[in-house]
Amino acid sequence: MRLLVITLLGLISAGGAAQDAKKFTVLKENPITSVKNQYRSGTCWDFATLGFFESEILRKTGKTYDLCEMFVVNKDYMDCATHYVRMHGYSQISEGGSCDDVLDVIRNHGICPEEAMPAPGSLTGDSLANFHVFFPELEKKVRSFVREGKPEPLPGWRDSAQALIDKYVGVCPESFGYEGKTYTPKSFAESLGLNLDEYVSLTSYTHHPFDQWFVIEAPYKWRLKPSYNIPVALLMDVLDKALDAGYTVAWGGDVSGDFNRRTAVADLQDGVEPSQELRQEQWDNWQFTYDHVMLVYGKAVDENGKPYYLVKNSWGNSGPYKGTWYMSRDYMALNTTYIFLNRNALPKALQKRVYDRNNK
Repeated sequence: MRLLVITLLGLISAGGAAQDAKKFTVLKENPITSVKNQYRSGTCWDFATLGFFESEILRKTGKTYDLCEMFVVNKDYMDCATHYVRMHGYSQISEGGSCDDVLDVIRNHGICPEEAMPAPGSLTGDSLANFHVFFPELEKKVRSFVREGKPEPLPGWRDSAQALIDKYVGVCPESFGYEGKTYTPKSFAESLGLNLDEYVSLTSYTHHPFDQWFVIEAPYKWRLKPSYNIPVALLMDVLDKALDAGYTVAWGGDVSGDFNRRTAVADLQDGVEPSQELRQEQWDNWQFTYDHVMLVYGKAVDENGKPYYLVKNSWGNSGPYKGTWYMSRDYMALNTTYIFLNRNALPKALQKRVYDRNNK
């Protein structure tokens, strides 16, 4: 999500990375769709979550879709602007987001295939999503809607915000043709075979009680959607069992530390042991933050038998594994902010706890 993360791809040397490629043995690899490129935009949350839903559709129906990231951006940024005005300016305006943003957009606005909208940035001369000009302009405009000392927002603010978003990311279609049928975004979403009530976010922190819902205090989570809080050992067990059962899992967490962007391998430094206490300490002192979202789709071991996860990134087919990254289980245990997955992948006992009405 952060500009540092997005622009690092230009610094990677494919030749050097290939020479240093670590050897892995894949133990489990669940089906995914193709690797995409978020380019110069803070939209990892969008690319990763749509990739997750594409994998869910593939798992459920066997069909492969390429869902439109810029449709989600258009609707989500307008929702964000609306929330900012309703909060009288006491809210976050950010390129970043979370899996819940994509879920809410599909639920409330629908979705369309990639081909139904203009290519990202095509209205401003760039073939991929480049928000270097767009987002600062949008942020400045949205902030101008809330005027100090005025009893109401700037007149016409909705049309002004929507026009700017449309200019840079394209206009969302009201209807479109796909495989011989005509759809609206909502009817297309309904045709995909997804049950949008099946998805849940799980987290693990000790500043809130376990087995309760709470909103993770992170700037990119402006929708204020809650996650269910469980011990980290259980969180990792859920992840492992979901992958073993054929599910993919969207992952939100930290890649600002020991995440080697040249080798596409993430591991902890020697001597660092992940624990519930260290997670909390690093979260509270900002050593560990929430700055990236990716898709976990498999399991592997290195030459020494150390466990890793296969992770689909959204920085294009870069690095020695062509867009796949390997994240050690220790790194995952320490640096996960939340996981987002199908509730049917949860152990039955946890499902009951998560969906007990007394916990909601």
